[in-house]
Amino acid sequence: MTAFVACRGRRPLLFPAICALGCAAIVFAAAAMPGTARAASPILENAQRERITVHLDKASLLKLPERTATLVVGNPLIADAVVQPGGVVVITAKSYGMTNLVALDRAGATLAEYPIQVVGPSDKTVVVYRGIERETYSCVPYCERRITLGDSTAYFAANLTALGSFSAQAQGGGDQKK
Repeated sequence: MTAFVACRGRRPLLFPAICALGCAAIVFAAAAMPGTARAASPILENAQRERITVHLDKASLLKLPERTATLVVGNPLIADAVVQPGGVVVITAKSYGMTNLVALDRAGATLAEYPIQVVGPSDKTVVVYRGIERETYSCVPYCERRITLGDSTAYFAANLTALGSFSAQAQGGGDQKK
């Protein structure tokens, strides 16, 4: 709210008293304004933080404010957050989009709010379209198949099955016959 107190022409002898009354009226009016017109709390004014960008299939680290007791992820289908010792949180991208992460203290007051944007992969990728079918390849340093959100169902399922078989063999030491 901005207010101006001005007198035209000659300044009366009581000008300082009138200005003091005018300023007092302005301060009183500002204090009497409804809560919605004023800032709700100093914590909320400073709680909004800079946007965190996380690439799909990657993770990002974030240091939480002191006294954080509860962590809320706005949309867990877009990003996930896991708290580690020392007040560090690991943010993992799960799907494209925008969400937020809210840190609360034990009383439920907002300590910080972090906007989180999940974007596509950061490595060199090639996307091949065959009609409506889509395939994604990671080309670092050679092009290899990669599973990415949006790939066709058959391509996605075939790659997922191959990765599952590879992972099972790696964990079990492979099926070696003697």
